[in-house]
Amino acid sequence: MKVLLIGSGGREHALARALKASESVSELYAAPGNAGIAQIADMIPISPSSVVELADFAGQVSIDLTVVGPELPLSLGIVDEFQKHGLTIFGPSRLAAEIETSKVFSKEFCRRHGIPTARASVCSGRSEAEKAIKDLGYPVVLKADGLAAGKGVMVCSSKEEAGKALDLFFEEKVFGMAGDRVLVEEFLEGEEATFLALSDGRTAVPLPTAKDYKKIFDGDRGPNTGGMGAHSPAGILDAEAAAHVLKNIVYPTLNGLAAEGREFRGVLYTGLILTESGPKVLEFNARFGDPETEAILPRLRSDLGEALCACARGDISRFELAWKSEACAAVVLASEGYPGHYETGFPISGIEEAEKVPNVTVFHSGTALRDGKLVTAGGRVLVVAGRGRILSEAVSQAYAAAEKITFPGKTLRKDIGARYAPVDSTRSIKVRSFRKDPA
Repeated sequence: MKVLLIGSGGREHALARALKASESVSELYAAPGNAGIAQIADMIPISPSSVVELADFAGQVSIDLTVVGPELPLSLGIVDEFQKHGLTIFGPSRLAAEIETSKVFSKEFCRRHGIPTARASVCSGRSEAEKAIKDLGYPVVLKADGLAAGKGVMVCSSKEEAGKALDLFFEEKVFGMAGDRVLVEEFLEGEEATFLALSDGRTAVPLPTAKDYKKIFDGDRGPNTGGMGAHSPAGILDAEAAAHVLKNIVYPTLNGLAAEGREFRGVLYTGLILTESGPKVLEFNARFGDPETEAILPRLRSDLGEALCACARGDISRFELAWKSEACAAVVLASEGYPGHYETGFPISGIEEAEKVPNVTVFHSGTALRDGKLVTAGGRVLVVAGRGRILSEAVSQAYAAAEKITFPGKTLRKDIGARYAPVDSTRSIKVRSFRKDPA
């Protein structure tokens, strides 16, 4: 089948590689893609936000399946637009995607359906936020309501830090309309993990767990980024705990969305925190995570194109995805200054040497070709993924390869997976319909 992939980051490069390896996929297009994706797909110069133009292209070329990578086109209703024209597309509708695109909706949804999460108050102004902060005490978490590229979350440990954060939200308006409403949330103690599951609106098919590293510096210090690394398995969520998440969080979420007329088809990303009282939801995303996808998909044995197409068409109940019995670690190479101001256009070298390291794949996130040379073109530039029998081996391969890549200002965390290696690989969970009791 002909497949159109929408997006231009490392997540999309990982999806492109997995789709290219799928026997069901005969032709692969990417809009707009990046320098890495260009090596395996036909590039289409259409922005992910141009949903009507993308639908027109898909219709003209007779695309069999469109796969949406980033959250922006989902928030703009790209799935609704494609379905209006009878085009098959993998991803949730605009209403279903609101589980990610509005932190306020997500929090109130959890309350309505008894899904475990942190206490929080919705605030539309500074005075409301200050009162909510006083009620919850420190540390406290402030979240922009709308999409903020993974940077709209701030943990404040003091009145001074909270004051600076509120300045950013309400005075400087650094998050624009996304910060018009702010969620003032209880700070939860515990380890974080990522749980993803494919859904066709009736059935949930879980993927291996992963752990994301959002802070820019080692030891989880500094500001939040879009993610500086990840590994799969998470190392902190065993099969029993994963089954608990599936039963008590994933199924109720999918059931609740369906009951509210927001049937969810796509991949549901659940960001978890493992507290003393059990797993709780930190956030939901309505698409594959980045860089978790770069750590999960290299482990896949099954035909991704076939699975995503079945999911989009509403019948994934016959699938139980097969995975390699190994771990994978992904290390992000970023531009100096990220997630703040950074320069681009610097030459990149060493990728071919890095991919000669056994069991290593390099994914492009923010790269471009200029005058025939590969240069940096974003905050997160490359993702180096290594595989191994256990996590410690995967981490070693990833870092050995990352050392071979150079560009001015190269920035990376040195502690991805350090606390969780060695660890045995995880197994996939048996597929069950979320309309039934999964116990």
